[in-house]
Amino acid sequence: MEVNMISWFEIPVNDMNRAKKFYEAVFQVPISINDFGGILMGWFPPAEDITAPGISGSLVQHEEYVPSRTHGPLVYFNSQSGDIDHELGRIEEAGGTILKPKILISNEVGYMAVIVDTEGNRIALYNK
Repeated sequence: MEVNMISWFEIPVNDMNRAKKFYEAVFQVPISINDFGGILMGWFPPAEDITAPGISGSLVQHEEYVPSRTHGPLVYFNSQSGDIDHELGRIEEAGGTILKPKILISNEVGYMAVIVDTEGNRIALYNK
């Protein structure tokens, strides 16, 4: 396979400013908000090195996008610090909830945790 199977993700939100504040606080990255004809998007910043592994995505506010704690795909975010304990330590202060605390998947794979953002979406955190 020449490219990763996933190229982009979109996370539904009800309140773009609240969601932007949450994700910026947890991951300590800037989110840029863009309006595409009534579809409000909050873009996650891409890696500075365009050859870096992984993908990027966006928060999306539109009537057709509905946040869910139980339905739809589960997006895994890489820890920006190398240890998800750092992001987990910011979840509740930023208005989120920890559903599944940090657990070891395996020594070869790494760690994960599952949280709920301020919009009611279930997302996961990951570090090797």
